Amino acid sequence: MPKRRFSALTESQSRNPQQIKEKVKRSELFAKKVFNDEKMMQFLTDEAYEKVKAAIFSGKKIERKIADQIAEGMKAWALSMGATHYTHWFQPLTGATAEKHDAFFDLLPDGRAMEKFGGGQLVQQEPDASSFPSGGLRNTFEARGYTAWDPTSPAFIYKTTLCIPTIFVSYTGEALDNKAPLLRALHAIDEAATGVAQYFDKNVRKVNATLGWEQEYFLVDLALAQSRPDILMTGRTLAGSAPAKGQQLDDHYFGVIPARVLAFMADLEMQCTQLGIPVKTRHNEVAPNQFELAPVFEEANLSVDHNLLLMDVMEEIAVKHGFRVLFHEKPFAGINGSGKHNNWSLATDTGVNLLSPGTTPMKNLQFLTFFINTIKAVDDYEELLRSSIASAGNDHRLGANEAPPAILSIFIGKQLSDVLDELEGVSKGKLSPEEKTELKLNVVGKIPEILVDNTDRNRTSPFAFTGNKFEMRGVGSAMNCAKPMTVLNTIVAKRLNAFKKEVDTLIDKKNLKKDEAVFNVLREYIKTSKRIRFDGDGYGEAWQKEAQKRKLSNNKNTPQALQVLMSKESVDLFKEMDVLSESELKARYEVELEAYVLHLQIEGRVLGEMVYNHIIPSAVVYQNELLQNIQGLKATLGNNFKSISEPQLELVEKIGNHLKEAKRLTDAMIEARKKANAVTDLHQKASAYCNDVKPYFDEIRNHVDKLERWVADKDWPFAKYRELLFIN
Repeated sequence: MPKRRFSALTESQSRNPQQIKEKVKRSELFAKKVFNDEKMMQFLTDEAYEKVKAAIFSGKKIERKIADQIAEGMKAWALSMGATHYTHWFQPLTGATAEKHDAFFDLLPDGRAMEKFGGGQLVQQEPDASSFPSGGLRNTFEARGYTAWDPTSPAFIYKTTLCIPTIFVSYTGEALDNKAPLLRALHAIDEAATGVAQYFDKNVRKVNATLGWEQEYFLVDLALAQSRPDILMTGRTLAGSAPAKGQQLDDHYFGVIPARVLAFMADLEMQCTQLGIPVKTRHNEVAPNQFELAPVFEEANLSVDHNLLLMDVMEEIAVKHGFRVLFHEKPFAGINGSGKHNNWSLATDTGVNLLSPGTTPMKNLQFLTFFINTIKAVDDYEELLRSSIASAGNDHRLGANEAPPAILSIFIGKQLSDVLDELEGVSKGKLSPEEKTELKLNVVGKIPEILVDNTDRNRTSPFAFTGNKFEMRGVGSAMNCAKPMTVLNTIVAKRLNAFKKEVDTLIDKKNLKKDEAVFNVLREYIKTSKRIRFDGDGYGEAWQKEAQKRKLSNNKNTPQALQVLMSKESVDLFKEMDVLSESELKARYEVELEAYVLHLQIEGRVLGEMVYNHIIPSAVVYQNELLQNIQGLKATLGNNFKSISEPQLELVEKIGNHLKEAKRLTDAMIEARKKANAVTDLHQKASAYCNDVKPYFDEIRNHVDKLERWVADKDWPFAKYRELLFIN
């Protein structure tokens, strides 16, 4: 066993997970700390309760008088739960969450104290917006920004603070966050999908986009992580020689969960349960020290909030158990990175999953309508969807034979492909009775039987249909799901609007019956979106060549992927769907580019510090030990020392060569960084960091990792992969 030079053993690590017993059922604790429907019925007046429900269901505005009533009830509940402060909990463009706590405590004019929280504090706050990224939406000296209550996501208590989910906007009303555009996109998909769903069921009044994320992450010993400047500052290892054993035996995936990790998971699940996060699944992932958890599917906005809250809770609980949790998409070279699969579907207020086949031909026609429209939407905007998962961290992961390629394609399986091919062959215009019978009974009617055996999953597909949902697999572990969900719901809403317009036109002007009109439009969509469908190996070179023939984009890095945001097509799309104005879209483009530059800039600085201040001095120390040994042999053996000291001399030379190259390349990397920093155009600067600075990282690493292999273990300054990757 490798020796452990660092230790952070805590009481929680030594606990047997069998000792962690739930005194009550998790179902009884679920949402204990959430101001949900049950709590609202208890603490709100009937009028206030009905107004909140109307706001959630149909977006109706809540008057100030009612807001005061809601705030009073919310305060009473929070105080009964031991809360002392409240905060507007929001999602700035940093990708994380933010909060400013205010105490319920206040003073009356006569000097007496009281707990105070009114409708004004509930509905709106004015946090300092000057230090959050805005992409030029406000001047640096203009600090004013507003947070506004989102009643569709319930307030919750974290520790002793009442957290109120909110949007974050500038003084002039532009969105400075990720939640506001998501809410707009969800409104757009609601209206568009409801209109189409009513072709099949007039009782549908609302459609919700649903999301089920799968969160992958790594755990490393806290003390070991603290010995690594790269992990502390960048979330990943910038150097590290591969251990003899990694993931090659496939023995970690779904294996027995280590005792320390199980204790962490049990604690995490208990906290999540009380916060209303419906976590259900946990298991070991492919790489050592890599794990995954997943919840029950929820409405997309709430699901996004829960994922962000979960990440905050995970970081805190990990420390309690002597761990550091890593969300970086590629924290370790040579083993799998981490993603966050986004499972997306559409559900009606009548309890129907629109991407799930039914028991009748009409229900299956409804399924095909939403299924094919989604395929067509992704085909129309594949490059835009790719941009939504672009980041410095995800660039390490996409296309690395462990994650989907950067080329967007859709996997639907052979059986459904055959169904679409049959539908494509349907004649245009009115259908004969025989054709209708053939379609409805022999093609559409057999879909449930087909899907029973259509369970095989193409792990190389970035966008796959998996039975009753689409799974977007390229989302990075550290990302806010709001970004890809905003784009996906916007493009599907756009397509459904166009679909309904085309169907209505055929009904009104061509005198086609509804199902005939639907078949006619779907037929054209199948034909014009065939290029996006691919069921083969997404990793192969042949697919890259084929994708190029199909004119699919292959944007392999973030600067390339983000350019589409400024295209006229993207600007027009978000403007038409009332999701993002041109200025809001441009702001996000600039914020994403700046974040990319800053991430690589920080990594370059940390790597330079590691080489100059840690690696070179440590290698020189060991080199001096070898030279002292050689001198000792010479003094003892005289001229006979040469043959005996040959291994030491060879090591001295090898270490010297790698030291020289590591120093030369680090110097060159710093010069390239200086040149990139002098570039004023943001896109050109990002490209310079991508093409001129980043390539040095792997070159430097190559020599550093060789030094790690040659330098004595006792002299190496950092915890090694063999120590970081195996929890015991």
